[in-house]
Amino acid sequence: MQANQLHTSIIPIIGLLIAASFWGVFWYPLRVLETYGLNGIWATLFIYAGTMIFAIPILLKRIGELRITPLLLLGILLSGGWCNTAFILALMKGEIVRVILLFYLSPIWATLLAKFLLKEHLTKTAYLTIVIAFAGAMIMLWSPTVGYPWPGSTADWLALSSGLAFALANVFTHMASGVSVQVKTSVTWVGVIVVAGLMILFIGDTNVGFQPEGVFKAVLLGALLMSFVTYCVVYGVTHMPVHRSAVILIFEVVAAAVSSYLFTNERMSLLEWIGGSIVVFAAYLAALEHKRSVNCA
Repeated sequence: MQANQLHTSIIPIIGLLIAASFWGVFWYPLRVLETYGLNGIWATLFIYAGTMIFAIPILLKRIGELRITPLLLLGILLSGGWCNTAFILALMKGEIVRVILLFYLSPIWATLLAKFLLKEHLTKTAYLTIVIAFAGAMIMLWSPTVGYPWPGSTADWLALSSGLAFALANVFTHMASGVSVQVKTSVTWVGVIVVAGLMILFIGDTNVGFQPEGVFKAVLLGALLMSFVTYCVVYGVTHMPVHRSAVILIFEVVAAAVSSYLFTNERMSLLEWIGGSIVVFAAYLAALEHKRSVNCA
């Protein structure tokens, strides 16, 4: 019993914290790759090409699992692919902490998706939490020049859509309980390559002026680190409630804030910090509300 409790509580939490720390400092290797001529889309493609070292053998060995819930797996592929691709592009185009705070509206998206897709009941507190979260987002997005809150850059839009896709991928991952963690992880990796590849074709970005050393480092990053971190996320999401896993991953904000403060000249405005703090507070309330609903069930 104790071993099972460890499996279902502590280990998933540790895995999610490792993943959150990695994603909080992930901006740094991305900017290093940029010095080798790898822009966001190409860097994404080569990083996740490295994960194919593990994904292809897993999918070939467990090919039968792909027929268990093909629609859910397709959902994981597309939402997971967009989530990671959009997030990397946002980090390379925008301010690090702002991007991550906008991304972490994901617990609120998860709450709404859980209602409509998982048919979970939302209490008055849950609705209040959603209002608080969006109020924080509006404060962050307020533009004195425009006069109303609205995403002010491509990076803002990418961050917001990435958070929504992340919440959707988490819901699909949680629903696909009959599929192993290894397969769901591999499908996510394939999804990133599919989305990044389509974006390259659609945008027409055929600039291949990047250096071979940069390509090698990107593939190595994917094979050694991205593979492990993605597994941690999928494992944690599979063995924990959707809301709780989304909130634990907010530790990424701490890692990003500390690392960007120490190693970059980026500084957020007071208004952005106030709005971001409200978003994080709302995510915390969402976790408490979910815990309360579980205890009452």
